[in-house]
Amino acid sequence: MPHPVIFDRKLLRARRARAGGRDPATFLIERAADDLAGRLSAILRKFDIAADLGTPTDAVRVALAGSVGAIVAVDPVVAHLKGARLAVAADEEALPFRDGSLDLVVSALALQFVNDLPGTLIQIRRALRPDGLLLAAMIGGDSLTELREAFAQAEAEVDGCVSPRVAPFADLRDIGALLQRAGFALPVTDVDRVTVRYASPLALMHDLRSMGAANALTERRRAPLRRATLRRLIEIYAERFSDPDGRVRATFEIVWLSGWAPHESQQKPLAPGSAKTRLADALRTREIPAGEKAGN
Repeated sequence: MPHPVIFDRKLLRARRARAGGRDPATFLIERAADDLAGRLSAILRKFDIAADLGTPTDAVRVALAGSVGAIVAVDPVVAHLKGARLAVAADEEALPFRDGSLDLVVSALALQFVNDLPGTLIQIRRALRPDGLLLAAMIGGDSLTELREAFAQAEAEVDGCVSPRVAPFADLRDIGALLQRAGFALPVTDVDRVTVRYASPLALMHDLRSMGAANALTERRRAPLRRATLRRLIEIYAERFSDPDGRVRATFEIVWLSGWAPHESQQKPLAPGSAKTRLADALRTREIPAGEKAGN
């Protein structure tokens, strides 16, 4: 069954290329790169060959310099590969690596724009050697809820309809299930919520364009945003999501995911019924048989 085409990948690449040539807003990527390096430092093993998959800047490669062996930069935007010692121009949905060729795959704030995320995760797992690691950060489902709600209300009031303006990013629980489906062992997901304050909603939208993250949905509305709709959006945003000093809030949810390519040395869950100690004994309480009410 073909996967749904949610994002216009050609448009996304063009916007990311333009953003990289201006003054890009990189604070989220730099935060993710520093966090990624910290998480990786807690793993007491050496990774000789790694791939940095789709990260829009060199922030991850800079953060991991000296702690990882060779790092291959993988990006569909050729301009983003400048300065990388090892680089491959490739799409995240069509990886060029042979099976079992990598020790580590990292990615910062790129996988949220992949149309076939299950397929990409399967390709990553196959490219990893046994006991190889995937460690990535992507934008999560609760990101930009303020902008989404303000857009929806403004369009409903002014235009009499609502169009998709903010991407439907993946939910934390869904990502954990996708890691298991792709065959990763010991999958782990967690979330980091970041609140950024702006002088106005226009400053937020400027940052999104500078990230190359403006609306790239295939079902986006092609007509230009009307001035009346934009004015109403600004009013609604300020009314509902501003602080006492007048600045407005924008929520970014960074979802972290990790998983290991299966290997016989990894710990396995115990078989059902293999426990040697009763839970009631460990808790020093009385076990209540099924059907019996507490206090009887």
